[in-house]
Amino acid sequence: MAAVILHKKRKPRLEQGHPWVFRSEIERVDGEIEPGQLVPVHTYQGQYLGTGYYNQASQITVRIVSYQPLESLTTEVFVERITKCLQHRKRFLKDAASYRLVYGEADFLPGLIVDKFADVLVVQLLTLGMDLCRKQIVEALVQVMNPTGIYERSDVAVRELEGLEQTKGLLYGECPKHVNILENGLRIRVDIEEGQKTGYFFDQRENRASIAPLMTGWGIRSGIELKQVEEDGVSQLLPVNANDKVVTFPFWDGATVLECFSHTGSFTLNACKYGAKKVTCLDISEHAIESARTNVQLNGFEDRVEYVVADAFEYLRQQVKGLDERKVRASANVGQAKVDTSKPVSAGRSWDVVILDPPAFAKTKSAVEGACRGYKDINLHGLKLVNEGGYLVTASCSYHMHPELFLDTIHAAATDVGKILRLVEFRGAGMDHPRILGVDEGHYLKFAIFEVRSKS
Repeated sequence: MAAVILHKKRKPRLEQGHPWVFRSEIERVDGEIEPGQLVPVHTYQGQYLGTGYYNQASQITVRIVSYQPLESLTTEVFVERITKCLQHRKRFLKDAASYRLVYGEADFLPGLIVDKFADVLVVQLLTLGMDLCRKQIVEALVQVMNPTGIYERSDVAVRELEGLEQTKGLLYGECPKHVNILENGLRIRVDIEEGQKTGYFFDQRENRASIAPLMTGWGIRSGIELKQVEEDGVSQLLPVNANDKVVTFPFWDGATVLECFSHTGSFTLNACKYGAKKVTCLDISEHAIESARTNVQLNGFEDRVEYVVADAFEYLRQQVKGLDERKVRASANVGQAKVDTSKPVSAGRSWDVVILDPPAFAKTKSAVEGACRGYKDINLHGLKLVNEGGYLVTASCSYHMHPELFLDTIHAAATDVGKILRLVEFRGAGMDHPRILGVDEGHYLKFAIFEVRSKS
């Protein structure tokens, strides 16, 4: 009988719940094993540890799917697993109709991702073992979820590590190119065919809502206060500016916000929902900005959002340079060296809240050093653009950027620019992205909110 036998001196990761067996951990393979075939895994002493699918072409040679003997991944097996996935989401996301339904290893289905966008499912088959089960997966999803359509977005480079080609297309029923969903009470249009990954990132759902307390409480900085005002014999509590004029702009107490790497504008939408005065929505992709613009319009926030198509690193540097130029010009007015003020300063803005949600900078362990430089640079310039006492909202989705290293990198950036940071909140991925303890790869998302103070 075919079996995988592990080295004596390997680390006991499988016993601790980790579902991966690396090629370097295998002492020998007994019998003939077809690529993608289920195979039992044993210790060097012959103790059974679990059953997983095998792929000699991958560094992750076995991915465990069961800790009990299992002959094949049938439709019935997938029905049972997907039903449990659905039960988990219904428990923790009671009012949501859109979410990550299947999250790979964390849902005991390694290599399978399923996102639910209302009545449409988008599937990623990332490994050979799951690719060979596509028929059973589709049958199970139809049986459990009864979707109007299932679309595949397996157009990701990680498949090539499994010896697979990238692919996408319709698997079942009918799927429109765009699907409208609700998240945090906001309307969002998702491009399931051309959007990043499956079209939308559900992992930041709760994090997006967590910025709510940052969006109001800024009016007093502009000299606006609530006062009793008598109009037509009726006394009302109204916002009044320093000139004792009633302020009629409804978002007078709102923050100014910069969202970088906006993608679909999800943080922009939440900022507006919770009372932001003005939001700058920035992404390097024209397609992303058009998606954000559509979502802003769907929610009626057009008057409070401006759009910038630019490289975030370059844009932040330009704003910092503009601020520095303004400081030099201001110093010229108090007896310093003469400054040429004939040319206008085109940049130099700052915001109450700066949001940085970049793509992964470190996709491999060898890329960590360069990623640290990237995260430090983007956060350093972002910190310079936060108004005194404002907030930096920053994230990393690089697994190899461990939480301690992420915080240390931001701390180093703050030290370099003379800022003191107060950590208000530190979060991970949402409840539809559960994490198995011991599987550190599942702890990829780091999300932090800092209050920013100057030393001077």
